[in-house]
Amino acid sequence: MKIFFDVDYTILGLDDTLRPGTTETFQKILDDGHEIYIWSGMGERWEVIEKHELERFVSGVYEKPTHHFHERLVELKIPVEPEFVIDDYPEVVAAFGGVWVPPYFFSRSIDNEMDRIYRIICDFIETGASEDRQYRAKGTKLPLF
Repeated sequence: MKIFFDVDYTILGLDDTLRPGTTETFQKILDDGHEIYIWSGMGERWEVIEKHELERFVSGVYEKPTHHFHERLVELKIPVEPEFVIDDYPEVVAAFGGVWVPPYFFSRSIDNEMDRIYRIICDFIETGASEDRQYRAKGTKLPLF
């Protein structure tokens, strides 16, 4: 499966820290045979990938469409269709399907969102859906809350 992670407030906080559990979750996703892609509405964020030594996990880094999501994939030269997205921006999750996550701002020990994300991915692989309230099926109508 082609899994797309957003950068700002999803895996990266305002304090430039990675959300706790990111590297461990990325490794589990790869071990399960999936591909990880990174995208951001702020453009290709290679500097984040390099600074946090995530290159070994990532199959590609792209600018994320922030409107007309499916239509802009070609324009932004994204060569694959996202099959599952993880993002703090609910409209992107509704368009492609995946996990809406609460924004991550600062390093704190109580953030277990990456464990939850991995469980939702496993649910989706096994059943095609998840009972978790943060899961959104592809084409979900807004509002999401």
